[in-house]
Amino acid sequence: MSARLPALFLGHGNPLNALRVNPWTRAWSALGAALPRPRAVLSVSAHWYVPGSAVTAMATPRTIHDFGGFPRELYEVRYPAPGAPALAARVQQLLAPLGVLADHSWGLDHGSWSVLRHLFPQADVPIVQLSIDETRPPAFHHELGVRLRPLRDEGVLILGSGDVVHNLHAYAWGAHAQEPYDWALRFEAAVRARLEAGEHAALIDYGALGNDALLSVPTPEHYLPLLYVLGASLPGEPVMFPAQGMDGGSVSMLAVQFG
Repeated sequence: MSARLPALFLGHGNPLNALRVNPWTRAWSALGAALPRPRAVLSVSAHWYVPGSAVTAMATPRTIHDFGGFPRELYEVRYPAPGAPALAARVQQLLAPLGVLADHSWGLDHGSWSVLRHLFPQADVPIVQLSIDETRPPAFHHELGVRLRPLRDEGVLILGSGDVVHNLHAYAWGAHAQEPYDWALRFEAAVRARLEAGEHAALIDYGALGNDALLSVPTPEHYLPLLYVLGASLPGEPVMFPAQGMDGGSVSMLAVQFG
């Protein structure tokens, strides 16, 4: 029987973190070195946010450069990890009777490969991505995480990639440093406190956290991957925060690890 793999959420931040060496990417590299080697990774990325549920089922997923206005070097990155069609079929089985499309066109978007190339730089761990259905409420996404939980005992690392706080309208794109906004710090602290207390209902209904939530999560796609990881956690399981900090004043780089 495989050792239980963690459920891991990473704040991926700026796509250029794929190329940078900084405290966050060093933390990701350290995680990859310390984790039990997974048989495969199931990634839930903020950047596959579409109507409906789908799972990548191809043997060789392509590297998707789903952004604009960045240096050419970033577009030249390839992350040639293999796919895992058998894992895709297992995901479909676990989520039945929900209809999950076996997808052969998407691949790995930067929400996945920008962190995976630090976790597993050899690109030798098979990767499957699960889409986020934009038509569904937060509780739906948490419930999918609960149903995917058995994968952790099957050698699969469940990875959510997003950002607890993600407000690009307030983000400082220039070279100057931007102190974190008070509302961003308060919301991140509120999320962290509820994670430590095991208050999952408050994290699912995150809008009840008030105006700080409205500013920190103006659209849900970067927050929802956390709910998959939360659902995949075990009752009473300890939580750790292997990376933290705020980028550009309004993007949380908090990482959350169960197990």
